[in-house]
Amino acid sequence: MKTNILKKYSLLLCTGMLMISGCTKDFEDINTNPSAYGAATFDPNFTLTTAQLTYTGSIDFAYDTWRGNLIYSSTMMQGLSTVVSYWAGDKYLLNEGYTAAYWGSTTVGAYVEQVKPIVDIVEFTKGVPKYNNVRQVARLWKALIFERITDLYGDAPYSEAGQGYYTGNLAPKYDKQQAIYTDLLKEVEEATNLLDVNGDKVTGDAIYKGDINKWKRFGNTLLLRIAMRLTKVDENTAKTYAQKVIGKTMTNNDDNAFIKHDVSGARVTQNRNSQVLAGDGGQENYYVKWSQTFINKLKTANDPRLGKVAVTGLFLDENTKTQNPNYSADPLVQKGMPNGKDLSGIAGRDVRQDASYTTFPAYSSPNPAMIKKDGVSFILTYTESELLLAEAAQRWAIGGSAAAHYASGLSAGITFLSQYDAGLAISSTIADAYAAAHPYVAVNGLEMINTQYWLHTCTMLDFYETWSNWRRSGFPVLTPVVYPGNATNGTIPRRFPYPVEEAAKNGVNYKAASAAVPGGDNLAGRVWWDKQ
Repeated sequence: MKTNILKKYSLLLCTGMLMISGCTKDFEDINTNPSAYGAATFDPNFTLTTAQLTYTGSIDFAYDTWRGNLIYSSTMMQGLSTVVSYWAGDKYLLNEGYTAAYWGSTTVGAYVEQVKPIVDIVEFTKGVPKYNNVRQVARLWKALIFERITDLYGDAPYSEAGQGYYTGNLAPKYDKQQAIYTDLLKEVEEATNLLDVNGDKVTGDAIYKGDINKWKRFGNTLLLRIAMRLTKVDENTAKTYAQKVIGKTMTNNDDNAFIKHDVSGARVTQNRNSQVLAGDGGQENYYVKWSQTFINKLKTANDPRLGKVAVTGLFLDENTKTQNPNYSADPLVQKGMPNGKDLSGIAGRDVRQDASYTTFPAYSSPNPAMIKKDGVSFILTYTESELLLAEAAQRWAIGGSAAAHYASGLSAGITFLSQYDAGLAISSTIADAYAAAHPYVAVNGLEMINTQYWLHTCTMLDFYETWSNWRRSGFPVLTPVVYPGNATNGTIPRRFPYPVEEAAKNGVNYKAASAAVPGGDNLAGRVWWDKQ
């Protein structure tokens, strides 16, 4: 459905991103040269496609996805597990370069590859009516980008970020996370309301191909997610904004926001998770598996997703990238790898001495249909929306029945797998029957809702969101790994530390923000909304 957009823009994307990376040899260039755009020549649609694509990961060999989404988030959340030595996440070891990867440097990462192009669109379309819809979509995308940045790090450059060309300020302040969230709510609400179904066509849209009604539902769903992030720290604001979007959010899986990748642009347009999990840069294809926690959750519940998302015997040899066509998707043989293990030869740590071990191919891998080079990256989904609405109904008795929203979210979280590949399809009849056989129980409501959110975001392979919602909700209850030399005293990490190179680039603002982190600027510190 979305392939044609990336094919159309793949050459422009390659050229544009090369221009960006070529202009970012130092901090000043990042903040002062908006890819040589001019008011007369700038078409925001081209840049929108770039910003949408780079949100799924860096063009530089999935730099941030590899480190932030997979090495850390996926294993800390016990979605994936591995014994690859540099995968530090589920050992709670600090690799400062890896935790800094999402924030980025002068050439890769969110600030240069995502923030810079989206700020350019917002600035250049200001006061230009012919680009109203492009501008509002860009405002929504900007909010999406900054939601993730601040969720990972806490206080961060926001109001002055990417503004160097326009203001001359090369040392942006770190806005307080509370202020960022306040502005995100305002921006998303305003932008959603200003979208005009009779207005300009958004021709560079790789998500919905310019469907403004879908963007409206996306905006309201994003507003709901941002609002619900505040349940621990500002419940009144969370409730107020949740009420505003009742009846306006995504209506089914057809509203799911995802990018269908394309192989024509090589690493620029290929699926980011695929580049890593297929073993393009190492032996992840052989040694990265679904975790024991994840597989056991599906097995215990007799969940129909188990026979679709997991396979054994996918790679039979650590020295080959060739997939075994006779892999098994039989739910009965699926087995997750325990987290926090290695190949050290030390009893209690080496996975080969674990009771679960037989061979590495006998542990479950993600189904290859989920990690195709031209596969999809999910951004925001109907299941997330319905589960958050279920929580709002449970907490505040608003927006209808918690049980009904829960059932809809659970069923859609099963059937959405067909958007990866037709071979992963599960019929709505099976999904609805499963939801009916596993009904909502109010006394355990928050745990049920957020456990399903965890399962769903793991199957989306959006482990950033898995981690954020787990920190907010506390569910599912995960047993921490005990690994020697860990950096958190044996607790699951709560945030990424700021990049140490910020001390040299933006020293005064960095030092103030670092000193203000509750619990310290480390893996155990907390962001503002993660109130203890």
